[in-house]
Amino acid sequence: MFLTLEFKQVYSLTFAVSLIYLLIAVGIVQTRKDPPMKMYIKSVMVSDQAKALTFYTDILSFTVKNDIPMGEFRWLTLVSPEEPDGVELALEPNAYPAAAAFQAKLMSDGIPWTSFRVEDVKAEHDRLSAAGVMFTQNPTESGGYVMATFNDTCGNLIQIIQF
Repeated sequence: MFLTLEFKQVYSLTFAVSLIYLLIAVGIVQTRKDPPMKMYIKSVMVSDQAKALTFYTDILSFTVKNDIPMGEFRWLTLVSPEEPDGVELALEPNAYPAAAAFQAKLMSDGIPWTSFRVEDVKAEHDRLSAAGVMFTQNPTESGGYVMATFNDTCGNLIQIIQF
């Protein structure tokens, strides 16, 4: 009985491995050769790119990664100075009517467009408030997180969060 059980286990494992190799060979199952997907960019729709650039660089301390003229608008991306090769933030013009409507609805419903991580929400709230930034939600603790929400002056509410 013991030898029969062991034979069945080995046979089952051999069969499973053979089946996987067969599925890979015929292309039903693919092995990953490239690294997994990573975030490259996130976008914020803005009513005025120049105004947004000033706010996001002078007040929020992001740095410019790309500033390329594109006719009436610009391909304008920013990064955290602590992560110059990290995820880029695109300041996208809300010229498309559906985008502007979506942005306005999020604002009127009090929903943040996006969220940025900070080390200390209370300290960041104090710093931004001193710079004249208007908060719609003061630092609030919920579920082990601390968060606050402010108006970016370009049509969006932005949340900051501390893990």
